[in-house]
Amino acid sequence: MSSSTHKPVFNKRIFWDVNFEALDYDKRSAFVIERVFERGDVDDIRQCRRYYGDERITVVLLNAKYLPERRLHLAAAVIDRPITEFRCYTLRQLTPGLFPY
Repeated sequence: MSSSTHKPVFNKRIFWDVNFEALDYDKRSAFVIERVFERGDVDDIRQCRRYYGDERITVVLLNAKYLPERRLHLAAAVIDRPITEFRCYTLRQLTPGLFPY
């Protein structure tokens, strides 16, 4: 997030429901990081890590309310933390869905 770091170019499909051109990557960093890890591909995640740094990404991902299960495992591998440390994992355990028959 320093001035020497170039602004990443994410795919517009990640931010399909917001005004992409008006999105402020610095003010809405938590939203951007969560959305990139939820819907982005490998290149998007690399650009996100390069722009925000691993420390900021770790804090945001550990405190995210929701990540799909597959992306939760990807995020755990990227930041090298067990999934049990993630807030979204704990919330999912507290509110289980219907028993799959």
